[in-house]
Amino acid sequence: MGKKAVVLLPKDRKILTTMGENIKLARLRRDLPAELVAERAGISRATLCNVEKGSPSVSIGTYVAVLHALGMAGEFEKIAADDILGRKLQDLNLVSHRKRASKTMGGEDV
Repeated sequence: MGKKAVVLLPKDRKILTTMGENIKLARLRRDLPAELVAERAGISRATLCNVEKGSPSVSIGTYVAVLHALGMAGEFEKIAADDILGRKLQDLNLVSHRKRASKTMGGEDV
């Protein structure tokens, strides 16, 4: 049984393409040959080429391995670190379930 094709929206495809381009630029800035980065990441040269193209068929673990080989593994930790939408949704939920503050002052009922 073959792999299922990953279907992405054009906007999401562009995000992956940009990420791949950025990974390639990071490798070139470091003046590292593709063969060396692939070896350090434990992948083939062809898989590294797919990473640098932003291929959706490459596993997320492979992207992390390449970033690690480039000394950039910490960059992956920044994803969703500042979840603005999640906080807004949480705040909306808090507002819709208004609760009264307790009627205590200093631990005593008033």
